Amino acid sequence: MTGSITIVGGVYREYCMHPLWREIYGSAGRAATAIARYGVPIDLYSFLDDQSKSVMEERAALEGFSVRPTMIPKATTFSYVHGLAVPTIDVPSTASEAIKVAAEKLIRFGTIEGQVLCTAKMAVFDPQSGSNPEPYGASGSTAERLALILNRAEARQLSGMRSESLEEVASKLCADQNAEVVVIKMGPSGALVFSGNKYEIVPPYKTPRVSKIGTGDVFAAEFGYFWMHENLSAIEAAGHASKATAFYCETGGAPTRKKLQAYKPAELITSKRFQSGYKPVVYLAGPFFTLAELWLIEEARNNLLSLGLNVFSPYHDVGRGSAEDVVQRDLDGLELCDVVFAVVDGLDAGTLYEVGYARSIKKPVVAYAENESIEDLKMLVGSGCIVSDDYVSAIYQALWAAAEL
Repeated sequence: MTGSITIVGGVYREYCMHPLWREIYGSAGRAATAIARYGVPIDLYSFLDDQSKSVMEERAALEGFSVRPTMIPKATTFSYVHGLAVPTIDVPSTASEAIKVAAEKLIRFGTIEGQVLCTAKMAVFDPQSGSNPEPYGASGSTAERLALILNRAEARQLSGMRSESLEEVASKLCADQNAEVVVIKMGPSGALVFSGNKYEIVPPYKTPRVSKIGTGDVFAAEFGYFWMHENLSAIEAAGHASKATAFYCETGGAPTRKKLQAYKPAELITSKRFQSGYKPVVYLAGPFFTLAELWLIEEARNNLLSLGLNVFSPYHDVGRGSAEDVVQRDLDGLELCDVVFAVVDGLDAGTLYEVGYARSIKKPVVAYAENESIEDLKMLVGSGCIVSDDYVSAIYQALWAAAEL
């Protein structure tokens, strides 16, 4: 447990409209902050402009790590409407020179502004690009022991395989990429850890709130710390990383060692039918009369679909019409669904009826309400609905409820 950890990756401006977030972090910046909580020396290499360099140096002085900048005219900005939204990425400048690093222990993230050339004894690599991930060694980087941290899309892209078996994908990646460990993040199904020609599954956790932006950064950083610095096995390191990421989701910050040891999040126990590939159906209840209401219904539908759920939406699947035209078809949708996700701000009469009908037939209901009083929500809470005033947290509550059925 000696020596420093080198982190290489992006430091970006991050803007989120709701909930409001305006900070300079990025993958490498967030990873440095996370690992600094454990008191290990850190060298952070990134492409920085004057403002991001100033911010990171001030943060480094407070948190205890070193900043090694490669200067660029202006840093990249990620802008989100909310934590599950696809960000708008502004890359105003790129670097004329590559970052070159030799390290004992390395955590490397994919970069936008320029190339990275790394030589390491141990390395953890997260490409962070679902559409076109770059292999660790694409620019000549080498590592004696390499661990890949990937989501399912990245794993299939890098392996060139469309196989439904992630175990086969991970095995091929180990062989093709000369990796000792492959970790494939699977959302509500946890993470598959492939090492030593065998695999194990690390469980995910449920949290009351979900702060989504940066969760992948934290997982990679925590895995790297425990695998390289604490010399834990890959499965043990991934287990600690999953728990630390849950802490970050719930609190918005990375844990200290003491807080991580004391933290006891609820494990998500998925049903056998979910594990076998069943895609639960979510009934999307909510008003769709104004542009704002229509936008939110469209956004919720897209976010639920992106998490692997099926969605029955009265607006999309039934449409507008008279009571004779739409009511029975909507009720049929409620009968057939697994979970209801209801937008209840505004206390729309139709939505509240759908919620009451769903609870009368024992369907789980997750209600998203930011602007309603406790008194107005009393019947929902008292009848067993899960009520959340945070959009991203509500979406995940619906996912978890569906996965457990």
